[in-house]
Amino acid sequence: MTIRSNFDQYAEAETGEQFTKQNSKLLKIELSEGGVQTKRGSMVAYQGDVKFENKGSGGLGKMIKKAATGEGADMMHATGSGELFVADDAKDVQILFLENDSISVNGANILAFNDSIQWDIKRLSGGGAAGMMAGGLYNMQLSGTGYVAITTDGPPVMLNVASAPTFGDAQAVVMWSGGVQMQLKTDTTGGLKSMVRGGTGELYQMAFGGQGFILVQPSEGKPQFGGGGESGGGGLLGQVLGG
Repeated sequence: MTIRSNFDQYAEAETGEQFTKQNSKLLKIELSEGGVQTKRGSMVAYQGDVKFENKGSGGLGKMIKKAATGEGADMMHATGSGELFVADDAKDVQILFLENDSISVNGANILAFNDSIQWDIKRLSGGGAAGMMAGGLYNMQLSGTGYVAITTDGPPVMLNVASAPTFGDAQAVVMWSGGVQMQLKTDTTGGLKSMVRGGTGELYQMAFGGQGFILVQPSEGKPQFGGGGESGGGGLLGQVLGG
C-alpha cells in the first residue's frame, strides 16, 4: 500500500461546477468562472493564479451600517484562474444557487458568494415589546443570481413555513428564503421569568409565515445576530492574507 493510496478517499472532487464541496466542511471555488467574495480569514489553500483584494465591509455605507449594528461580514475579493479552498472553523458548508432571488442570512454564517450577488444589512422587524427589546437585531440580505455558500454549526434542518405555523430560536435560525415573512416575539409562556431562564429559556423567538423555507442549525451556542464581523477560522495563511 503506497502513501498516496492511503488518502485516495480525500482526493479533490471535480464536478464542473464553480462551487464544489470537497467534504462537508470544505468548499472549492473555480475562479475561472468569475470572481467571488469570501469571508476574511477563510482561505485554507489555493492552486494556480489567485489574487486577493481586501474589501473590508463592502464600501463606506456598509461599513457605517456594520459599525452601528455589529452585523455584516468582512470580505475578501478573490479573482484569477485558479482554485480556491475555503472553510470556517470546520463548520458544515451549505451551497445555494440564487436565480433572481433573495435570502436573509446571519452575517456570521456567510462563507462566500459570486460577484453577481448584491448584499445589504437589514433590520429584523418585530411587533410590540419584541420589536422594542430586539431593536438591535440585524441580518444580511443577499440578492441576485449566482452561488452563495453559508456555514452551519452541524447538519441543519430545512422547514417549509407554508406547511404549518413555524417558529425558531433566534440563536439557531441561520437563514430564510425570499417570500418568507418573519416577526420577532418574546416568550410569553414564561413571562418575565424567561429573562432569567425560568420560562422556555428563549427570550426571543422568530415567527415565520408566507411561502418558502427556513434553515435551522442544531446549535444555540453563540448568538446568531450582531457578530457577523468576526474573522473566519479557515487557517493561518488565510488570516495573514485576509482571504
